[in-house]
Amino acid sequence: MSKLVPPHGGKGLVCCLLEGDALKAELEKAKGLKQVEISSRAKGDLIMMGIGGFSPLDGFMGKADWKSVCENMLLADGTFWPVPITLDISAEDAAAIKPGQEVALVRNGETMATMKVDEIYEMDEAAKKFECENVFKGHGEDSEKFWDVAPTDHPGVKMVLAQKPFNMAGKVKVLSQGEFPVKFKGVYKTPAELRAEIEKRGWSKVAALQLRNPMHRSHEYLAKLAVEVCDGVVIHSLVGALKPGDIPAEVRVKCIDTLIDKYFVKENVIQAGYPLDMRYAGPREGLLHATFRQNYGVNRQIIGRDHAGVGDFYGMFEAQEIFDKIPQPAEEGKRLLCEPLKIDWTFYCVKCDGMASMRTCPHSKEDRVILSGTKLRKFLSEGKEIPDHFGRPEVLTILRAYYEGLTEKVEIKMQKAASGASM
Repeated sequence: MSKLVPPHGGKGLVCCLLEGDALKAELEKAKGLKQVEISSRAKGDLIMMGIGGFSPLDGFMGKADWKSVCENMLLADGTFWPVPITLDISAEDAAAIKPGQEVALVRNGETMATMKVDEIYEMDEAAKKFECENVFKGHGEDSEKFWDVAPTDHPGVKMVLAQKPFNMAGKVKVLSQGEFPVKFKGVYKTPAELRAEIEKRGWSKVAALQLRNPMHRSHEYLAKLAVEVCDGVVIHSLVGALKPGDIPAEVRVKCIDTLIDKYFVKENVIQAGYPLDMRYAGPREGLLHATFRQNYGVNRQIIGRDHAGVGDFYGMFEAQEIFDKIPQPAEEGKRLLCEPLKIDWTFYCVKCDGMASMRTCPHSKEDRVILSGTKLRKFLSEGKEIPDHFGRPEVLTILRAYYEGLTEKVEIKMQKAASGASM
């Protein structure tokens, strides 16, 4: 009997990935189906449905699920789910495809899945704005002037507004895990694989650290705090697509390997990767991270300052506060069982002579080295000196080598929290 938290939804791991003879047969059948080109985001979503990471989802959402998730963070059947998982298609494809038809979902020449189409529904400008306001709007300064700045400054909003004008819904049969098992061999893990590794170690209380930036001292501190109160921590990196200016997964994985090797008790930490693209949905994305990590066997999601945020769209601890406001379905299997591990703003304090937080350090911000992934990327991209105690020297060596090799650099916009102005 597993000691780990059960998968979300009450149905066990719902895996849509075909294998063996069934996979071969479906790939052959797909050759004769209408081909629908999908986005990078949809590719990651498909893989997560394939490996059980999005349990209990077995396909892209229809209009009823989409609307209910946007408004209430619930699927139409009452299961908690915080972010829409939808597949956008062109007007031409919408006109050519009928409900009941089977289609092949293709990304850059690779057949990723087949779908039995249940529904096609229009996403006009009003519908896209409805999704953006419900999913991406927060309580930070930028959200007070949301439609003045979000269409140009919020990558998640830009992504939704740029979607094709229809969504197509239906159950999927997933035919590929893309490049991830080979490109990130040993790091990329399915929920079943990670659960097996966690159980082999005898853990039952498991925390996850979400990463889309290279690990700096604050990340390291968060992970070690989690190890102190749990059996172990999973450093769980996004290895899908990011916005321009973010650091590629290969570089981040190398940094984490170096940190684990030199600064962690290896028996208490696992590095793993998952195949999604970032949505930059702030608090809602924090909930999504907890939801799919429950499927990976994690029951505590570390939530620090500005989790999954962008710009100044969200309050510094809005991603912590949202966990106290989510719906609680009567049926346990439909509730979110992965709880937040809320940790205050962390930094290095010169007077404390160590890592600290707003709860433990009595000193002024002049005594503190304010740590953030955005600030680190900005310093590196501009060739500036990195302040003492910001990152481990071995990691900074890797990052400097990456930035020195870039031929084009993206301007990094600093939000107030990352600069320490809000402290």
